[in-house]
Amino acid sequence: MPSGIVTLLTDFGSSDPFVGVMKGVILGRYPQAKIVDLCHGIVAQDIAHGAFWLERSFGWFPAGTVHVAVVDPGVGSSRAPLAARAGGHFFIGPDNGILGGVIAADPRAEVRDIEIARFRIPPPSATFQGRDVFAPVAAEIAAWKMAFRDVGPTLAKVKGPIVPRPVRNGDRIEAAVVCVDRFGNIITNVDIALLQGISSPIVSIAGIERPLVRTYTDAAEGDYLALVNSFGTIEIAQRDGDAARGLGVGRFAPVVVRAGP
Repeated sequence: MPSGIVTLLTDFGSSDPFVGVMKGVILGRYPQAKIVDLCHGIVAQDIAHGAFWLERSFGWFPAGTVHVAVVDPGVGSSRAPLAARAGGHFFIGPDNGILGGVIAADPRAEVRDIEIARFRIPPPSATFQGRDVFAPVAAEIAAWKMAFRDVGPTLAKVKGPIVPRPVRNGDRIEAAVVCVDRFGNIITNVDIALLQGISSPIVSIAGIERPLVRTYTDAAEGDYLALVNSFGTIEIAQRDGDAARGLGVGRFAPVVVRAGP
């Protein structure tokens, strides 16, 4: 059953009215909705960035939450609007890979092609389907005005995960930077589970090597460090500084993890 919570993840930022208008549409159909701004600072048109944070964040919400993810450079094109049920949650967004990771992680995931005519939606604009399609569908599901099975026909195939996946060979992992947060911390795609069996892991990036430590304060002031962050992935940081700026690296920069001595 839906929880009544709707989260919004977009690349819309906060300087334009796009997010506010989406909330207005949701509240117009479901005034009791609890709307959470998950993130609106996704890099513009960066689907992988949005997918990464969606995959890492949705599990912190109650089961039955409806998650709307709109990072959609192909808005208005032939890509399908999707509704998915996976991991005990509902997901709404375009079929461009932003939902691919959460769908692939659940073997029992169910995906449906949103049939707009079922939702009493006027013909959507070609440039703002977050407002015209995804927000009203999310509201109807969250309010339980429409059962998930009635959203539209099932889809057997959707665009798969697009977040780069690390490769492990023995005690060596070849990975990449996924994003940089507002503190300049470098966030990689190395999940903590991938470290199992690797003794004393050493992280290499941009010509430096650092062993994993537990906290930021385990490094000297100004020094670089590697740790497992609160979302369960390896992060490279600079004590009281900006690691991305200091090392001159950004998205897709190569990262290697190997066994230490």
